[in-house]
Amino acid sequence: METTIILTATEALALSYVAADPQDYVKSAMAVSIKRAEDEIVQLTVAHCLDNGIAVPATRDAIVAAAFDLGVVKTAEARNAEALAQQGL
Repeated sequence: METTIILTATEALALSYVAADPQDYVKSAMAVSIKRAEDEIVQLTVAHCLDNGIAVPATRDAIVAAAFDLGVVKTAEARNAEALAQQGL
């Protein structure tokens, strides 16, 4: 997957204040967010598998995939849609 971020001139200037290389900064920030999400998904999925007598997948990638397949976790988009539906929006 490729993601493109478009910054205004002001945003780019502000980012240059905190990052010598804005591209590396964004990659690092995303890597931290992904690692946190993976860790949480793995924790939730391993607990779900153990609680329900399901074999825990052998790799982190497989655990993350299983989490979505088993309904242990949902995408943020799906959770947001459910929240809006519950509010009648």
